[in-house]
Amino acid sequence: GRSRMPEHRILDIVDLPTLVDWVRDARQRTFELVSDLTDDQLMGPKLGCVNPARWEIGHHAWFQSFWVLRHAAGQPQVRPDEDALYDSIQISHDSRWELPLPTREETLDFVREVLDRTVSVLESSPSEDIVYHALYSTLHEDMHTEALTYTRQTHGWAPPPLSVPFEAAKDAGPVEGDVEVPGGTFHLGSARDEPFVFDNEKWAHPVELEAFRIARGAVTQGDFAAFVEDGGYDERRIWDDEGWSWRCEFEAEHPVNWRRAEGGWERRHFDREAELEPHRPVIHVNWFEAQAYCRWAGRRLPTEPEWEAAAIGEPAGDGSLGAGRRAFPWGDDPVSPDRGNLDWRAMGTVDVGALPAGDSAWGCRQMIGNVWEWTSTDFAPYPGFVVDPYKDYSEPWFHTRKVMRGGCWTTRTRLMRTRYRNFQTPNRRDVLTGFRTCAL
Repeated sequence: GRSRMPEHRILDIVDLPTLVDWVRDARQRTFELVSDLTDDQLMGPKLGCVNPARWEIGHHAWFQSFWVLRHAAGQPQVRPDEDALYDSIQISHDSRWELPLPTREETLDFVREVLDRTVSVLESSPSEDIVYHALYSTLHEDMHTEALTYTRQTHGWAPPPLSVPFEAAKDAGPVEGDVEVPGGTFHLGSARDEPFVFDNEKWAHPVELEAFRIARGAVTQGDFAAFVEDGGYDERRIWDDEGWSWRCEFEAEHPVNWRRAEGGWERRHFDREAELEPHRPVIHVNWFEAQAYCRWAGRRLPTEPEWEAAAIGEPAGDGSLGAGRRAFPWGDDPVSPDRGNLDWRAMGTVDVGALPAGDSAWGCRQMIGNVWEWTSTDFAPYPGFVVDPYKDYSEPWFHTRKVMRGGCWTTRTRLMRTRYRNFQTPNRRDVLTGFRTCAL
């Protein structure tokens, strides 16, 4: 039988023509991200952290076919073997290179056919069920196009050829110091009257916070280079046992894409080496590396409630942490290019001092976009958690991941909400993640 539909009001946040545009746009981004890859690159070397792109784009379409066409619209499979090829829960990661995958042309035909059928059912019979799953599958594809981007980075391939209005990253310099967020009762999570949430955001619940001090900006490449130069990767006492075990196994001596060059460090950005940009946030560092840096610096990672309070909390009249919460750090107005580095617009990060229009009530900068930020918090259900129809989105991963917040330079504006919870295992450093710190 069908899962009970969540009581979401998708058309309160996006009208039907716009939703159709989003469905098409997400698929267009998928096509662009693989358009210049050779057949060999479409499979790529077998790694534990990324998928073969030929499998991944088929998975995008399978997810849409399964939920929109089959579950919501009652249509038959587009391909009789689509579950056997693309069901990510049933197909182990390492086996995805060994599957009898369709050819490049057959894969693209499948992906286009699913898109055409999805648009057709949206335009002809937009039931609440169909609309919900069309949005969900689009946001799912947005998550995977971000993954395809860091797959290209991991393999050292060229930047993707995207139809994006690029804006050159401006040199804006650093943003210094901490801000004080007062203590009080903060409601963490999403409210029941929001038109759309993911299940791991259910539901808003009170959390008591002590006053804390948090950095205005993310840790920069210059900051992290000082840690590396000071022998941070060799200092056993600042790594926890699991982190030290990871560091030794992978012989990590610096961030994954860095290398020593004459005159200093270089960082690989896709297929090019560039001098470190000292005021840009460090990126591609895992949770263990972030924790070690914090101990070296006499700092700590924020908890997830602290991060969210610093991003969207507001002061009460008496100066304490108030009950009000903004939709975004800057207020309730939608995301705009002057507030957050999203949507591939800069094709990389920008200086941590950029985009002051996106500051939070307390003065924290870039809590939306640029880099995901690690928190100290284990990914776990909130009180009142209720699983969504897609049962495997969150529940299988509870207590095995760490929470990341805020989005990055490839995250889509339509996906990014301040309360969105991303989550990865603490050893992942292929993902587009950095961090900011709190005072002890």
